[in-house]
Amino acid sequence: MADAGTGAATTAGRGLEGIVVAESELSLVDGTNGRLYYRGYSIHDLVQSASFEEVLHLLWYGELPTRAELDELNAKLVAARVLSPSVMEALRVLPRGGEPIDALRVAVTVMGMEDADAFNLSRDALLERSIKLTGAMATMLAAFDRLRHGQEPVDPDPSLGHAANFLYMLRGERASELQERAMDAYLVLLAEHSMNASTFSARVTLSALSDIYSAVSSALGTLKGDAHGGANRRAMEMLLAIGSADNAESYVEESLRIKRRLMGMGHRIYKTRDPRVDHLMGYSEKVAAEKGDTTWHELAVRLEQITSNHPYFLERKLFPNVEFYSAPLLYSLLGETDLMPAVFGISRIGGWTANLLEQAAANRIIRPQAAYVGPDPRPFVPMDQRG
Repeated sequence: MADAGTGAATTAGRGLEGIVVAESELSLVDGTNGRLYYRGYSIHDLVQSASFEEVLHLLWYGELPTRAELDELNAKLVAARVLSPSVMEALRVLPRGGEPIDALRVAVTVMGMEDADAFNLSRDALLERSIKLTGAMATMLAAFDRLRHGQEPVDPDPSLGHAANFLYMLRGERASELQERAMDAYLVLLAEHSMNASTFSARVTLSALSDIYSAVSSALGTLKGDAHGGANRRAMEMLLAIGSADNAESYVEESLRIKRRLMGMGHRIYKTRDPRVDHLMGYSEKVAAEKGDTTWHELAVRLEQITSNHPYFLERKLFPNVEFYSAPLLYSLLGETDLMPAVFGISRIGGWTANLLEQAAANRIIRPQAAYVGPDPRPFVPMDQRG
């Protein structure tokens, strides 16, 4: 449809499905064959052999780091994990019943308010702030969680890596080596995923020449939604509602009868099993076994067994997505459901900021058109002539 004064435009489908809005070097999502690559590297190789910090370097700088480069990045992340007094004070006064992901948005905004050069969109400035945000957000989330439970925040340990530090600050003690590896694997697997909804919202915000803090806040608000990052929480709540593997089959049949969605099943892009699922499934099983409670992992496995042989799910190509086994894994690691969307955010900050670096390098405000379907032009009707 033509928009007056702008020329012809192509009308996109709902949700912009199939529309290419940018070129990116960051990730290749092959939904047909179930493959995912970060800058050419298979997600399987990265999760098995690279740390989250190495993946951050890859996303931000374009290559996996040398030892010296990784040491330099780690030193910057260590410094970034220490929150300013203003950010910590903001976290202290937030409502204890609020959503953790909203606490992240507030704290990120306070960081931006403290930054006198926030509108500097040069590559060097954005890189510096990308590192600071990535380091700080894990501390913010752990601090808020402890504060809402009446506990004092735990200072980050400069000797620990990013994943291990997050669990340490959350619990006040070191997690097991397996749990630290599982957390690191989760961060690697969720770090980047092409033009997802939250990444798009971050790019739109920065394209208007706003600052990186506002862009990340936009992304967090989008990630919160149940159709995006909030799905991990809803998937776990579904498992809790089912209760045990014995109830799985009846729950699936009831869901089909009443048209209730099974959370964690199906994906806009993947028409086969999500390539990240096997790794999350493996860590979910191992962590559950280590903690001595396999209830939720076994329930998830049973649900997959049922749906993978059910005509309804096969015909529609509905397979487990990244949230399906993220749910029992994160529940084993965190013990709470409402932390899960925010934990997604402390991973995806790597991809968001890498996308913002790309957006700033060749920026043009993202301003699509809408196909107007309202009334034709008509005369104004005075109040006394209406009705």
